[in-house]
Amino acid sequence: MSAAGGVAGAAGRTPAAGPGDDGVGAPAPTVDRAQYGLAAVLAVVGVGTVVDSAGLGPGFADQVVRPAAFGYVIGSALVVLAVLFAVATARGDRAEGEAGEDVDLDQGTDWRTLAGLAGVLVATVALLELLGWAIVGALLFAGAATVLGNRHWVRNLLIGAVMSVGSWYGFYVGLGIPIPAGVLDGVL
Repeated sequence: MSAAGGVAGAAGRTPAAGPGDDGVGAPAPTVDRAQYGLAAVLAVVGVGTVVDSAGLGPGFADQVVRPAAFGYVIGSALVVLAVLFAVATARGDRAEGEAGEDVDLDQGTDWRTLAGLAGVLVATVALLELLGWAIVGALLFAGAATVLGNRHWVRNLLIGAVMSVGSWYGFYVGLGIPIPAGVLDGVL
């Protein structure tokens, strides 16, 4: 770091030339074109959210905030973030690698763990209507935790049961969103 050049930003941008720097030999900021793709995806999702929100019904008469308002706010925020991200990318900003990341890039993919997680997700989708969210959610948490290396099966099931029953009540009773109860229909 030179005294006249300043400090590189947190996003890894090359410092601008200061007074007295002739700029010879200083690398130009590189543009990561993949970031433009991410900005485009953000923009498309944002515009799609706004357009989709326009088709929502008026909701209930006693609602102060109409359902479409949330979609408009979230979609607009995504479009603004996409524009800001594209501008930052054009300026040469790029993400820095995580210094404390605990990933060995020389190792290959752990296909056994990946297949186990995929199996847990497929079982969740297949059993959801039959068993209901309260049971399947507990199995999803316990199965994923076990596949990822946790060997406390009973504790995993208990934590999963508390989380799934709590989320079932939160959605079904709190928000009025029907989630399948499955074999526990009438019990929950």
